[in-house]
Amino acid sequence: MFSGIVEECATLVAMVKEQENVHFTFKCSFVDELKIDQSVSHNGVCLTVVKLTDDTYTVTAMKETLDRSNLGLLKVGDEVNVERSMMMNGRLDGHIVQGHVDQTAVCTDIQDADGSYYFTFKYKSDADMAKRGYITVDKGSVTVNGVSLTVCNPTNDSFQVAIIPYTFEHTNFHAIKVGGVVNIEFDIIGKYISRMIQYK
Repeated sequence: MFSGIVEECATLVAMVKEQENVHFTFKCSFVDELKIDQSVSHNGVCLTVVKLTDDTYTVTAMKETLDRSNLGLLKVGDEVNVERSMMMNGRLDGHIVQGHVDQTAVCTDIQDADGSYYFTFKYKSDADMAKRGYITVDKGSVTVNGVSLTVCNPTNDSFQVAIIPYTFEHTNFHAIKVGGVVNIEFDIIGKYISRMIQYK
């Protein structure tokens, strides 16, 4: 489990395709603290460390993960937001994030708000998905590329988030352009509530 508070951006230094899997190798500042089998969130996707060197670590993504997320679009040199799993004896600064990306969304607009930014994202939605909690609500939580954020101005298939300068500079939000694809994870609490309502 994660909190959606990104630790830093890791740089993709190598990727190797093996049948339907892709092995991604990253560099970041906490490589020497990692161990095999540890979970790390990459743009919101929980992946397991399978190999370590002095300055890199490798994780593997299977076809389901590649199809559902933006990891399959990565190129060597790209930055991804990374977060190690949450320690249960600390503060929950973001919200409960599982690291199970639901789908991707496309950035449709970026507005400068006198130093901060409003990003608008559009995602595929239908009535069945909405019934299962794949929705956003005003002032609710959503995870975008692994970043815990508060929803503004939601519609049936889009939402805005406000990005302060610190978040813009310390995550890969600074690299997102209009037309860019991001990973989103809807709030797990909303999914549970939606499921419970169906059994009333």
